Amino acid sequence: MLHNLLPLFVAVPLAAAFLNALIGKRIKGFPDWLSGIATFFLAGLSIYSVVLFKATGPIMYKVGGWMPPIGITMVMDGLALLMLVTVNIIAFLVSIYSIDYMERYTQKWNFYCLFLLMVAGMNGVIISGDMFNLYVFLEIAAISSYALVAFGTEHEELEASFKYAVMGTLASSFILLGIVFLYSITSTLNMADMSRELAGKSSSNIVLLISVLFLTGFGLKSALVPFHAWLPDAHPSAPAPISAMLSGVLIKSLGVYAIIRIFFSVLGSSPQVLSILMGIGTVSIVVGGCLALGQWDFKRLLAYSSISQIGYVVLGIGLGTPLGILGGVFHLLNHSAFKSLLFLNSGAVEYSTGTRDLKKMGGLKERMPVTANTSLVASMSISGIPPFNGFWSKLIIIVACIQAGHFMYAFWAVLASILTLAYFMKVQRYGFFGELKKGLAHVKEVPFFMKLSMTILAIICFLGGLLLIPGISGDLLGVARDAVLTGQDYAGIVFGAIK
Repeated sequence: MLHNLLPLFVAVPLAAAFLNALIGKRIKGFPDWLSGIATFFLAGLSIYSVVLFKATGPIMYKVGGWMPPIGITMVMDGLALLMLVTVNIIAFLVSIYSIDYMERYTQKWNFYCLFLLMVAGMNGVIISGDMFNLYVFLEIAAISSYALVAFGTEHEELEASFKYAVMGTLASSFILLGIVFLYSITSTLNMADMSRELAGKSSSNIVLLISVLFLTGFGLKSALVPFHAWLPDAHPSAPAPISAMLSGVLIKSLGVYAIIRIFFSVLGSSPQVLSILMGIGTVSIVVGGCLALGQWDFKRLLAYSSISQIGYVVLGIGLGTPLGILGGVFHLLNHSAFKSLLFLNSGAVEYSTGTRDLKKMGGLKERMPVTANTSLVASMSISGIPPFNGFWSKLIIIVACIQAGHFMYAFWAVLASILTLAYFMKVQRYGFFGELKKGLAHVKEVPFFMKLSMTILAIICFLGGLLLIPGISGDLLGVARDAVLTGQDYAGIVFGAIK
């Protein structure tokens, strides 16, 4: 019975999307309730999975009862568990936020259909133990996100969606080509079986080619430098709830998670690959931070900031040490919380003022106290100010760099954190502090459900550091770190979990 819970992460959002398409248009309020209930169930199931994992260890589901490697498998190890908790909690809070925010758009039921399909795709990528099904779920999430970016149907949204779709399709082509080559040398699509087959083969040029294809494809999905060109247009153009999902969880589940899963569990983490990940991560940290510093569009600033923060995650993972990986997975979790909150804050400001230009704002703290205070919490967290959650994960990554002897990487990580503080102080100074501008006298705080989501995320940012307490960290962060560290044992874990 425990193993039968795993397909629900895909089945529930798919069923909810189907019901929304079927009757959502006919019954007012039905899409809001259905999406809220579905995502609440998924969030609860992901938290319950933490308890199950502690009791039973890795969980595997055999689709149709077919045994791997012939049949399709769904696998939940420690890394998948962390990602499921992250994606589904953020999805629930974004769904609640959308109840009020999306009232300004037509065809709200259509929005929820695409939103739930995107959640189903992300969950499918996370639990897939089969390389081709990982690709199928990746495409479900990606195509849904292309449509959601264009949901406003204005010129800016359509242009950004087109660019996003072109770059996303190019990334998918690289990934599919990598899967084809990988299948050609292993004769299997099951990732655990692939890992076992590759372990018995000496490293060859075709494995190098596969690694390059996957790094390029998933690097594009992650928006790492130099594959980041699409992100600053796509994320600001989407409705705020979708911007929160794209930056908060989508680029992680389709990009960073897939990189970790493939290079640590299937291909094997060679020193050369780890060096490339550290290099790309550090360049992303610095370039993203420098580009964000000059932005005056609130959401565009946040988009460039996402490039920088994802760099921290990749740098931590690329170190390949227990402390570095712990910092990387912890920052992945933290970034989902504070970046989702910041995009929801930007949506609240645009909802009330009609602008994203920081130069046209000022004094909003007086009229929008909840938005202003939650934005301050998120800004402090992403800047690495104690005691907020971002401080702890950044500190662990920097200490891990020093411990591993990579002093220059630590220097750039610290410098970029100072840059982050600089541009978020700009946001606070020009957006929320100072005197209220005359044209903003009519502004008032956003509706209840938007405030509720922002407040819960601010509490998570404030209390997130508690996950490092011994006894708590092992249940979520520890098992995720161990899953990455023991990536070469992925085959043994999967086949050992077969009942």
